[in-house]
Amino acid sequence: MMTRSDSAVTHPHTPPRTIGIVACSSEGAALCYRTICTRAAAVLGPHAHPEIALHGPSLASYVAALEAGDLDAVAAIMLRSAAALAAMGADFLICPDNTIHAALPRVLPRSPLPWLHIAEVVAAEARARGATTAALLGTRWLVDSDVYPEALSAQGIKCMRPEDDEKDEVARIIMDELVNDVQDDRSVRYLQGLIDAMKDRGCDAVILGCTELPIVLSDANAALPTLDSTRLLADAALRRAVGIGVT
Repeated sequence: MMTRSDSAVTHPHTPPRTIGIVACSSEGAALCYRTICTRAAAVLGPHAHPEIALHGPSLASYVAALEAGDLDAVAAIMLRSAAALAAMGADFLICPDNTIHAALPRVLPRSPLPWLHIAEVVAAEARARGATTAALLGTRWLVDSDVYPEALSAQGIKCMRPEDDEKDEVARIIMDELVNDVQDDRSVRYLQGLIDAMKDRGCDAVILGCTELPIVLSDANAALPTLDSTRLLADAALRRAVGIGVT
């Protein structure tokens, strides 16, 4: 989390960079946006935050591409957002959606702007906290991909996936409930039970690898320390915008 002491490294006459949010689901994008705005005050002063541009294609277009296994189509949608945000004046981009980062290697060579990578941000935080084996919760598309195993491996951390039936139930909770702003106590209890099981299997942290999961899970109600991908990405974007620890 940003603190007022961080503001000492910023130049008072240098405006923050503009953050471009490539939205996928409304819930994940909204939580990321709110986090940037509320935490920026600690650095920039009351009510202040960097300028933020957001572009959100229909979630249905992403789902159709993912169901077809067409990462080129996913990349094309992301690039459309990137172009729109560049035209709006964004200086760099973030995407508060873990799943579609599988297409980011196809996006970066053609992107008009640089990106922060959500999994790299989370993996760096996992290493800073001393995690050695991280459980990964997210959509089936994400959990079956190499997005997190690669990012975690680069930090010397193992990635543990749930069992197949567990993946399916987590995916159902995300896509049928959380992205639609439905919060069912039974589903929350299922997720908590799964985290308990992952702890028993040897995990010492859990990645909330769906940007809606932090709406219902946190350190307060989970058996493992949580790595909140949404807020970690928001914090990284805020640091980039005000020039703390990044170039």
